[in-house]
Amino acid sequence: MKYRRLGKTELKVSIVGVGTWQFGGEWGLDYTQDEADAILDKAAELGINLIDTAECYGDHLSESFIGSYLSRRKREDWIVATKFGHHFHERFTRTDNYTAQDVVKQLDASLKALQTDYIDLYQFHSGPDSAFDSDELWNVLNEQVKAGKVRHLGTSIGSNSNIHQTEASTRVNSQAIQVVYNRLDRAPEELVFPSCQQQDLGVLARVPLASGYLSGKYKPGAVFDKTDVRHRHDQESTMKKLEEVQRIQQEEVPAGMDMAKWALAWCLKHPAVTTVIPGCKTPEQVAANASAVELVSDNHPQAWKES
Repeated sequence: MKYRRLGKTELKVSIVGVGTWQFGGEWGLDYTQDEADAILDKAAELGINLIDTAECYGDHLSESFIGSYLSRRKREDWIVATKFGHHFHERFTRTDNYTAQDVVKQLDASLKALQTDYIDLYQFHSGPDSAFDSDELWNVLNEQVKAGKVRHLGTSIGSNSNIHQTEASTRVNSQAIQVVYNRLDRAPEELVFPSCQQQDLGVLARVPLASGYLSGKYKPGAVFDKTDVRHRHDQESTMKKLEEVQRIQQEEVPAGMDMAKWALAWCLKHPAVTTVIPGCKTPEQVAANASAVELVSDNHPQAWKES
């Protein structure tokens, strides 16, 4: 595994992390604790130390799986990133609440579910600019940092071209940006990434496999089960994406190379990107994701330098 410095947080994060939306049950599978443990054990075995989750992956369900796991392992071996702003009601149904008072309640619920005293990276979760621009919210969040409940604040921008929230990061003490970035969606390269580099913000690239489309497993016309969030994607848009994936696979991916491995390494080669956080349904997928490091050099500007 290779590691990079997560911007001004100075956290040493593996360049491949573990995304855990799937633990909440919206990707076609319901998990047991043993299955979640196996995924996280494989991650640990391969040197992965970053777990990304959220309050609304189930009703703190993903966090609870992670918390049970952490309670039986060394907490300090892991960097845990979670989020705030949504209340989960049932599959694919959430309501928003970014008020300062409610966010403190969400934080306490996340700490309880994660069975930990602190969260390494606590992220504003895909909210509108009107909610982001609340000074009261960020004052309360920074109080949580001073209290030791949160080590660092971050922003998971809902639109991958949201330059307003990105540029305000330093002002509100948000030290990392999470953004959709993959070979099919390069919008952050235009404005978001230059701002992140200028402010020394860590960048977590989410959906690096474009919801699995860049895995190379799916052909145009693929149909997803109703329990899978991809069933809700626009069919015409999905068809166009899968046609583009076929073109990329034929013209850009070296012959014989696993496409998912190539796609993750493609993201990691951008100088602004610190880490990718692909979802993984099985330990085997964790291993496949981690193998992307074989295609990534150590000369990245955020490469971790041992002192």
